[in-house]
Amino acid sequence: MNLTLFDLDGTLIPIDSDHSFGAFMVEVGWVDGAVWGARNDEFFAQYNAGTLDLPAYVDFATSAFRSRPLAEALAMRERFMAEVMQPALRPEAMALVEKHRAAGDLIALVTATNEFVTSPFAEAFGIEHLIAVQLERDAEQRYTGAIRGVPSFREGKIARVESWLQGLGAQWRDFERVNFYSDSTNDLPLLERVSHPVATNPSPTLAAIAAERGWPQLHLFA
Repeated sequence: MNLTLFDLDGTLIPIDSDHSFGAFMVEVGWVDGAVWGARNDEFFAQYNAGTLDLPAYVDFATSAFRSRPLAEALAMRERFMAEVMQPALRPEAMALVEKHRAAGDLIALVTATNEFVTSPFAEAFGIEHLIAVQLERDAEQRYTGAIRGVPSFREGKIARVESWLQGLGAQWRDFERVNFYSDSTNDLPLLERVSHPVATNPSPTLAAIAAERGWPQLHLFA
């Protein structure tokens, strides 16, 4: 059996779900459009530059919905999926996932976006295993704004994948081939860890690295 790992934002979808969800929070009036929207853009720029303070960002991003009743937040997430994300679910990406599923691969979605935003995407792609940033909850199960455990970000993606495999009674060496599809240099640690990295819709920096190292490049949304 082979193991295939997919990043989400910019890889399987042509936009960033986390940033888009923040923009949607502005659109529906759950946050201040001018101040909060500008800060959302700043964090997104930091992510693209490789300088993101993830705990600070998660605290900020979840502030848009964590004070709301959970049922209300979940209903708004469904609206976000229908209005914003459904058009971003491209057949080319669906076909790529299906190719690996048909081959019998063990598949996981490994993303630095939080579990609240990304769980509907795993369902939409039919991917059983989601490795996302986990959100801490209090005794009443309300989101606190903090990260629970190791975040699936940069080197943390390796740790989280290893922990997930251990839970399945597996290890890296059990797989003949390990594929990882990603668009971002933030994922270089995991790209370098797997046997078959694929720079997918790569940023200019990642495209240059991939060309230098002889990694294949895939442009799903060209």
